[in-house]
Amino acid sequence: MARELEGKVAAVTGSASGIGLASAEAMLAAGARVVFVDRDEAALKTVCAKHGDAAIPLVIDLLDLTSCASMMSRILEKAGKLDIFHANAGLYIGGDLVDAETDAIDRMLNLNINVVMKNVHDVLPHMIERGCGDILVTSSLAGHYPTPWEPVYASSKWAIHCFVQTVRRQVNKHGIRIGSVSPGPVIGALLADWPEDKLQDAKASGSLIEATEVADTLMFMLTRPRNVTIRDVVIMPSGFDL
Repeated sequence: MARELEGKVAAVTGSASGIGLASAEAMLAAGARVVFVDRDEAALKTVCAKHGDAAIPLVIDLLDLTSCASMMSRILEKAGKLDIFHANAGLYIGGDLVDAETDAIDRMLNLNINVVMKNVHDVLPHMIERGCGDILVTSSLAGHYPTPWEPVYASSKWAIHCFVQTVRRQVNKHGIRIGSVSPGPVIGALLADWPEDKLQDAKASGSLIEATEVADTLMFMLTRPRNVTIRDVVIMPSGFDL
């Protein structure tokens, strides 16, 4: 890949694994310095050690009010500026609503909605002052379809889909682009307990995609000319709804 992000600084939440890790590594490969934001300190150290000085670990517990509020100032302390912010961290709850634990619902909605809104709120003043910036948000295919087996999760992504589209209209005049990527089922932590043969069978049948394939889409969004905004991309396994 050409080093299309040379000289840029990016920050990615939930970047110790999954889509966040794939996104951060794709940006590193494109020449950016990347702040890896995650609460898992050990995983961050391991990941960033592989990538040298361009990978900057930042331990943040986004569900802790004080820690979350410190994110932007700590990014600037470590990297000096911020050109790209990827709000990726999130949780999942599936199954029947009646079976869900209410504290788990609170935790998921807080991370999937409130934290995303607060993080974007906190990075905007810096980007507005500089007159440029890109914000990416990990949404979900569930944000476009009332998925009957995940009413809480799908509702959180519908909320974020609306948030991205309304904020986009507010910040465009400041030279800031914001868009969301909406993946279908991705091989990652949610499938960690699947046997390897089951994972491979599902991938071969077109039922799953890799996190790196989502990262490729994010890079496409970031590398369009500044007069072009990719508002929302749905990326799904080809055999998902057949």
